[in-house]
Amino acid sequence: MGAWFYIILAVIAALLLFGVLPVLVMSFIIYSVLLIRNKPDKWGRVCSFPDDPEYKRMFDTGIEWGEKYKDKKSPVEVKSGRFRLAGEYFDFGGDKAVIIISGRTEGCLYSYYFAEPYRKSGYNVLVIDNRAHGLSEGKINSLGYREYKDIIAWSELLKAKGNNTVVLHGICIGASTALFAATAKKCPEHIKAIVTEGMYVNFYESLKNHFTEKNKPIVPMAWGVVVHLFFISGANVVTDGPIKRIAYMKKPILMLQSREDTYSMPELAQKLYDKCPSADKKLVYFPKGAHSRIRINDEEAYDRTIEEFLAEKGL
Repeated sequence: MGAWFYIILAVIAALLLFGVLPVLVMSFIIYSVLLIRNKPDKWGRVCSFPDDPEYKRMFDTGIEWGEKYKDKKSPVEVKSGRFRLAGEYFDFGGDKAVIIISGRTEGCLYSYYFAEPYRKSGYNVLVIDNRAHGLSEGKINSLGYREYKDIIAWSELLKAKGNNTVVLHGICIGASTALFAATAKKCPEHIKAIVTEGMYVNFYESLKNHFTEKNKPIVPMAWGVVVHLFFISGANVVTDGPIKRIAYMKKPILMLQSREDTYSMPELAQKLYDKCPSADKKLVYFPKGAHSRIRINDEEAYDRTIEEFLAEKGL
């Protein structure tokens, strides 16, 4: 073989060694921080951002709600695939229930904060530790691509408890998970509707916005994270996601969106809404609130919007 062949091999080897490999290593570190529970106390049943006054107020207000209705609460669990999953069930005596699905890093206690409009609407409340969170088993956050099966398992538990109507309320990644469950071929009939807050079109768009905010290079680091997501989490976050799945959404859906959300951009919420074929869909914009923080900026309007939607749809 000629000298040029060995030169080309050397160049390729150098690119892999000094270019691709470092990117993959560094992006794996980012991926691991974001989406792998690599120690038992990571993503537990505690406030994830105790130094953030607004976030802490949300968490503490939720804890007060849980304490107020602690006589209605019981621990519950389901088996989904090979994972044992944990949650808490508040039985207010009705025959319908909501599953509140939090985003990344949050255990079930965080979800107390979003329960009140459902209690006032006659719903029992199920708050859950997503897999790899709280007391649930698992190590990898798959952004709903696998967790949607967990939600279906939880809904079956609620049906066994006499709940003939189940509504899914998802925040951020939880919104994507709710949509994946509601549009799955094996979605049970008793899942009647979903409510989403801050749903992104796909996780890659949200990831890019996070990188921009932190002044981190999208190319090549975000691309590296996408590679790890695909091969480890089983998540295709570029060509798949809510913008694709929502085309199959036939059940009622209420989309809550803040105009101040810098991760799930408000203008993209309209694209999701327009693509949704459901005859019972509603998109409501709120003027204030960072990502996942609409309710803390206007609890009355947030709760009223949900209560009116449920009443209008006979849910």
